[in-house]
Parts: sequence; C-alpha cells; structure tokens
Amino acid sequence: MRKIVFIMLLLLVPALVYGETMQVITKENAIRADCNFFSAVKAMVKYADALEVVSTKGDWYMVSFGGKSGCIHKSALNKTAVQLAKTQGGSHAASNEEVSLAGKGFNPQVEDAYKKKHPDLDFNLVTKVEGFTVPVEKVAMFIKAGGLTE
Repeated sequence: MRKIVFIMLLLLVPALVYGETMQVITKENAIRADCNFFSAVKAMVKYADALEVVSTKGDWYMVSFGGKSGCIHKSALNKTAVQLAKTQGGSHAASNEEVSLAGKGFNPQVEDAYKKKHPDLDFNLVTKVEGFTVPVEKVAMFIKAGGLTE
C-alpha cells in the first residue's frame, strides 16, 4: 500500500509545476528547441522575464514565452525573482546582473573575501572574459563542426 501511495505522489508532484509561472533568475538565457544545451535557440529571455511552465523533462522545463515554446534548464528559473527592498531614506539602485548574482549568493563582499584568500589570481582576466560575447550562430557552427550534437 505504501508503495502505491508513494508512486501516486511521484506522479502528482510534477503536476504542481505545470501551468505555473516562473521567473528567469539569470542575466540572460536561451529557450531552446530541444532539452539540451546544444539545441537551437528559439528565443532569448532576460532576468525577471515570466515564463509559463508547460511540463518538465529531467533537469529541463518545457516553457512558453512570447508566443514561443521550448526548453530551458531549471537552474535559470525560480518561482519568484529576487526583489530589492527599499532602504531607509530613499531607494537603492542595482543592475539586473547585481540582483541576479545576489540571488545566487554573490556580492561585492563575497568577491572581496575571495580575492583576499587568493591574492595570486588576476581578477582583471575574469572581468575581461565576462565581457566576451559570441553570437549564437557562431556557437551553433562550433557545435556542428566539433560533432558535439546529441
């Protein structure tokens, strides 16, 4: 009997997510045609965009956004986005990137502490690498040329 109840619960849990609206918690992310990182990009979403969850497939959500549907990795979504509280004496301004990183536990204090623990590392290189952007089309060509598709 316990086994039957357990199986029924497992079947019901995914249904709790379906139809739910979730928000993007990364600076930018892709909704892909299939549920893998090498799949073609159907749409780009940004921090705090609301996506409708249609179903799940492993670590991926099947979502609908702006008239398009596809897959996005579950690490890019949360039920609620990080919200800034008003501070005494006025408001606080933060970029979407700062809010996204704060939601993941990163902030200037954490970064400074890490720098102090690792003075031999050149963090200017990290900043430089973070500034690189590669067009989606070039990434797709790289994946195809390298035989990286599933």
